[in-house]
Amino acid sequence: MSTSKNVLANDVEIKGSIKFSHDLIIDGKIEGEVHSDGALTVGENAVIKGEIKTRSVIMFGKVEGNITVAERCELKSNAVLIGDIAAGTLSIEEGATFMGQSQVGKKAVEAANARGSAAVPAKPQGS
Repeated sequence: MSTSKNVLANDVEIKGSIKFSHDLIIDGKIEGEVHSDGALTVGENAVIKGEIKTRSVIMFGKVEGNITVAERCELKSNAVLIGDIAAGTLSIEEGATFMGQSQVGKKAVEAANARGSAAVPAKPQGS
């Protein structure tokens, strides 16, 4: 079994969907969906605008969009999330910014997956 981690460095910008199988570290800019059965790490320099559906995610950077993870979602102290979370378990460190709604537990993830692509990414409030 492979334990390799794929890395998208901070000078990478992608517009479009990303699909991967194992672990991925994103430290660049992504505009589009990120789907995987693997684990995603959103690096400190990362900016992702779009929906994330993975097995687990650890966030150090910024995400604008909804996150659905089968297992664990971790928002580290400098993370910024503008969007909703559906996760098996959720950890938010002091200092993280989270604007949205969260649903935690196996049933929350199943409900979010059942909604599928009908979910619309949350829009920031105000002007």
